[in-house]
Amino acid sequence: MNAAKRLAIFERLQAHIVDPKTELNYVTAFELLIAVVLSAQATDKSVNKATALLFPVANTPETILALGEEGLRTFIKTIGLFNSKARNIILLCQKLLADYDGQVPETRLALESLPGVGRKTANVILNTAFGHPTIAVDTHIFRVSNRMGLAPGKTVLDVEQKLDKVVPTEHKLNAHHLLILHGRYTCMARKPLCPNCVVNDLCEFKQKTVA
Repeated sequence: MNAAKRLAIFERLQAHIVDPKTELNYVTAFELLIAVVLSAQATDKSVNKATALLFPVANTPETILALGEEGLRTFIKTIGLFNSKARNIILLCQKLLADYDGQVPETRLALESLPGVGRKTANVILNTAFGHPTIAVDTHIFRVSNRMGLAPGKTVLDVEQKLDKVVPTEHKLNAHHLLILHGRYTCMARKPLCPNCVVNDLCEFKQKTVA
């Protein structure tokens, strides 16, 4: 896929998805961090239901630590892997207070030092909370990038590095959410809605659906 086609794809997606942003509910960088940690192998909808109960009670490292691991589990028990997530969030809060004065750090290295935070989560925080032009490759972005021919790669890191090279500079900040939302609602895994897709003629997928 050439640069002109990639630019056209992002221009159309940007025009179609007017307000590209995360569907996780949050107010502060810390709330976003907790929501993203909870969202691993879980839907944004299920996370939002849990945090709607959790955040009014505990939305800082101090208040979550006051709940304790057992108390935290009662709020997030409807989310997959809630036991390990509760354990990691408690450790994460302890480290934030011990090493970062309770503030969410703004570097990838520091974020990845937090329990339960990997490269993808760090990229989400850098992009969504701090406005860095990072792209966190989840299952949607991995699928869309490979299917469309936008940034094909065999691994998540391959796709991330290729997107970093080929996404037009002016679309780098929003690329993460544009591709996720496109993958979530149009370029879906089982049956993409190709006839309704705004980039149908630019996409290089050979098995487009017709109805």
